[in-house]
Amino acid sequence: MTTKVSQRIGFVPNPDRPQAVEIAKETALWLEGQGHGAVLLPEIASQATPGPRVEPDGLAGLDLLVSLGGDGTMLRAVGAVVGKGVPVLGVNFGRLGYLTSAEPDGLHAALDRFLAGDYVLEHRLTVDALVYPEGSRCPRLRATALNDVVLARPSGAHTVRLHSSIAGRHFLAHTADAMIVSTATGSTGYNLSARGPVVSPKVRCLVLTPVSPHMLFDRSLVLDCSDEVGLRVDGMSPADLIIDGEARGQVGVGERVLCREGRDDALLVGLGDHSFETVLKSKFRLSDR
Repeated sequence: MTTKVSQRIGFVPNPDRPQAVEIAKETALWLEGQGHGAVLLPEIASQATPGPRVEPDGLAGLDLLVSLGGDGTMLRAVGAVVGKGVPVLGVNFGRLGYLTSAEPDGLHAALDRFLAGDYVLEHRLTVDALVYPEGSRCPRLRATALNDVVLARPSGAHTVRLHSSIAGRHFLAHTADAMIVSTATGSTGYNLSARGPVVSPKVRCLVLTPVSPHMLFDRSLVLDCSDEVGLRVDGMSPADLIIDGEARGQVGVGERVLCREGRDDALLVGLGDHSFETVLKSKFRLSDR
């Protein structure tokens, strides 16, 4: 006789979507009725929240974290558990939901498959960003992104001026509205809006994409994930630092941001129902014509 193993599953609904909150509550009760542990967590705090980041106590000992919202909720959920060995299942309540694997009406079926072991654990590359003051070897800020790290012109400035390096070697001086360092997962985010390449999330790479560059060379670069990308702020204006869509303060003139392969992969639950290109066509409503 097979012994049923109890699992502990956390739910993070977007509080601005009442349907997501209600479905999270209902599903938690359903799981408890089957002998599993379920915990309803508050919206995980943004990394941009001032002061020390306080994580919900319920994150400890989870076997799965379920995100109910859009890609923003999913990114915060992943950021809260990256490096802890907790996989994340995304349920789409947003407009696009490219990072999610299930729709609201398919949540019970998705959880049944997870509990039965009928799923794919996707290891997604992350990127660690370290901000170094001028002349210092000690970073003043560390952050991890699943999608992208962006240096953008601050409000009121015409452009941002940056010097880039690749694998420790100087590359180019850039003048642009922004510079994006994205993972393959993030290639369908801001990178795509800036006409950067769409990359399969299975590819372990970093994509360097300028936004509205004021120079002749305006192409993206697809780099091996072992090639660290350095960006030093030049000129007269600082740059805004944005990690996975959240403002993280400014990088001053003379400071540099080092972007490198993340120490820990993000773990996403995939149900294996659709290939990357099928999802791409569905999310962006691409026809065969």
